[in-house]
Amino acid sequence: MADEMTVHVIDDDDAVRDSLAFLLDCAGMKAKTYASADAFLKARPPLDHACLVTDVRMPGMSGIELMHALGSRGMHVPVIVITGHGDVPLAIQAMKAGAAEFIEKPFSDETILGAIKSVAARRADAGALDAERLQVLERLATLSQREREVLDGLVAGHANKVIAFDLDISVRTVEVYRANAMAKLHARSLSEAVRMMTIAELAGRTSLI
Repeated sequence: MADEMTVHVIDDDDAVRDSLAFLLDCAGMKAKTYASADAFLKARPPLDHACLVTDVRMPGMSGIELMHALGSRGMHVPVIVITGHGDVPLAIQAMKAGAAEFIEKPFSDETILGAIKSVAARRADAGALDAERLQVLERLATLSQREREVLDGLVAGHANKVIAFDLDISVRTVEVYRANAMAKLHARSLSEAVRMMTIAELAGRTSLI
């Protein structure tokens, strides 16, 4: 369970680290904080029952570079990436690097705690990820062709007006298709939709192996 898991918070912002540590402590979760990815790697904490919450943009090693560094060392741990930039292409890059979740700042206490609990649940259930992939594929199958085209444009990082120009439709129509696609996916945010699309893409690659 989440309350048995150690959450390693890595962020160069003192206020973010302190507030997250306080929140996790109040929620009954163990938390350790680090001012940089390098500090975390030097500390070499045990990762048998842990997850990471890391900023994606930090002085020195970035959150994505940290994930690559952990992977190259054979250290497998779920990573929740947070960012204040709302950079969709970066979100895709983080997910493809193995991030378990991608959350945009500012986020609510419920959002970050929910993400950590979701990670803990997936670790406890080896079949949960396969079930999630199947669920995402089923939801994507309910999208119309136009809704999928708009969603693909959003995931590519294009603004509504760019998508409207590419598809020869109005910006208002793009907004309607976007809202419909998000509702059908049950996605509460664009970053969550990005995560779902990445899961679907990885599932498609796996099926070709």
